[in-house]
Amino acid sequence: MARRIPIISTVIVLAAVTTMIALGFWQLGRMDEKEALIARYAAAGERAEVVWPVAAPYEAALFRRSTVICNEVTGFDSIAGTSRRGEKGWAQIARCSLDGGARADVAMGWSRIPEPPAWNGGTVTGLVAPYGDSVRLVLIEPVAGLQPLAAPDPGDLPNNHLAYAGQWFLFALTALVIYGLVLRQKLGLKTGLKTGRKTGQKTDRKTRQDPAPGRDGTSPR
Repeated sequence: MARRIPIISTVIVLAAVTTMIALGFWQLGRMDEKEALIARYAAAGERAEVVWPVAAPYEAALFRRSTVICNEVTGFDSIAGTSRRGEKGWAQIARCSLDGGARADVAMGWSRIPEPPAWNGGTVTGLVAPYGDSVRLVLIEPVAGLQPLAAPDPGDLPNNHLAYAGQWFLFALTALVIYGLVLRQKLGLKTGLKTGRKTGQKTDRKTRQDPAPGRDGTSPR
């Protein structure tokens, strides 16, 4: 008798595996797109200056030159930063108020201590760089008393799509292997039970056909 494979379970597993493989190839496509985007950003510094992006989306302005007029400095933030020479220290960020109620975060420069510079605003030029969910202007030339910050690098943008693709392919392979082992065990168990029942039936028939000998060693008639 042929072994019966559970159809519904097999269809569900194969559908899941197909979805995982499709997601893996989708991540590979996203990797190519991200690499093209990073290459475009790398060349953005040579393009024409852009107006400061006061609202999202910011992608078109990233890594391009821009100029802002800081009418008022509403505060300073000192965050971990790297100088143009690769030294670790503090990036001094000024929170600026612009015309029309807009605002801008301006990375003024680098220092060894978390002490903001004496700067009250003015016209500054720099590169538009990612800053959390927003952007900041990283000055090309720092204000007095600070050193230049490391230039924004498009290569620092996360591009983990290859790793994600590998994970999806690994999930698909793992699901196939596990289901194959479960299916093999299940079918093997059924076959073993059937073989055991057949062997038991043969033994019972043989026992009935060959009665046990009497006490004197003679077979009963």
